Amino acid sequence: MAISELDLPTGVVAHSSANPQRQAELMADNVAKALAYAVQTHGIASLVVSGGRSPIAFFEALSIRELNWSKVQISLADERWVPATNPASNEGLVRRHLLQNAAREAWLIGLYHPAESLEQAASLADQALAQLQRPIDVLILGMGDDGHTASLFPGNPKLAHALRDDCLERCLPMQAPVDPQARLTMTYPLLAGARMQCLAIQGADKLETLRAALNVDPLQMPIRAFLHSPLEIYWCP
Repeated sequence: MAISELDLPTGVVAHSSANPQRQAELMADNVAKALAYAVQTHGIASLVVSGGRSPIAFFEALSIRELNWSKVQISLADERWVPATNPASNEGLVRRHLLQNAAREAWLIGLYHPAESLEQAASLADQALAQLQRPIDVLILGMGDDGHTASLFPGNPKLAHALRDDCLERCLPMQAPVDPQARLTMTYPLLAGARMQCLAIQGADKLETLRAALNVDPLQMPIRAFLHSPLEIYWCP
């Protein structure tokens, strides 16, 4: 199956690349242009990224793009509730692969905070996100095989609240079905308000997940909530 075979909603744009490196370079070019435009037009730009192993090539490609990185805020769509020194940390991943080269001057707003409980940590993250330029200028999402995105997992008791258009919290505590289970996630209104929204996926299995998500309720596959304009999907085999 090719991404062109999917019946995507009106306004959703699909980009196909030959391989992961080409995908990373194309995304880096387009994201850098959007960030540069945001800096030029309102003096500051905000970039929200996702973790996992897939974004590493994109992070490294973006890190060498020349723009006024000192005016760029970077934050995370979600985080594992572990310190940045933990190998599972998304913040640690961003620090190692994105906050280097030209991008080392960017300003990182992390979600992890030590606290007595995950709920308390989410409250602290919510307060920290008050510094984030909104609407988000560029959002990079990924997607799991179960159709989750960020840490918006199917079956989570807080999912329906997190996906509400009128959810007031910027960050909520979540439980993942895999370790580390304690997670923090940005909520739907904050994420979906982004000016440029990108979904990066690779392989035939992810295309099949995406196809399935087009026909279900967001509570079953949360990525469905984001499958509308102005989403851009970047896919490679």
